[in-house]
Amino acid sequence: MSGPRDPNPGEITELLNSWRSGDQTAFDRLFAIVYGELRRLARRQSRRDWKNRTLDTTALVHEAYLKLVGRNRVTPTDRSHFFATAARAMRQIVVDHARRKAAARRGGDVEHATLDEAGAPSTQSADEVLAVHGALEQLERLDERLGRLVEMRYFAGLSEEETARLLDVSESTVKRDWRKARGFLYRALR
Repeated sequence: MSGPRDPNPGEITELLNSWRSGDQTAFDRLFAIVYGELRRLARRQSRRDWKNRTLDTTALVHEAYLKLVGRNRVTPTDRSHFFATAARAMRQIVVDHARRKAAARRGGDVEHATLDEAGAPSTQSADEVLAVHGALEQLERLDERLGRLVEMRYFAGLSEEETARLLDVSESTVKRDWRKARGFLYRALR
């Protein structure tokens, strides 16, 4: 795979369109172009791996790639949508990893493969990941848009402008909803 380079938003959209049209190699070319940004997202997720950085950044990017390639239902339409989808995939990987660790802690007999066997999270770490995920699921049930907003802003690191465009709302609505979502999550996690 070639080294990362700054992606051109138009090129990303063109490759996404080609992929949606059935060109499977377009996604591989897209992945090579956005690899650096995906690593940045994965580093953000790993930093949020609550104290232990148990998920290797490279492994997280590759697991997200496999999730994205395997999705026939979801085909991102542009750069922002692609990174929001990638962030959701990474969030799911982190949560699945925490669930496996929590199940093993409870005496689960099934052996699970992990992304990085070298670093096992503490009990508290897996519990925190699951608590945040549970709070976000509660928020999504109450207001799906607020849940998507948290995913885009917090997990994908999208700007207010990008988030507003994806959600088809104004930037002031994004700011107001961001305050509401953070308040809800803070109360849910207390």
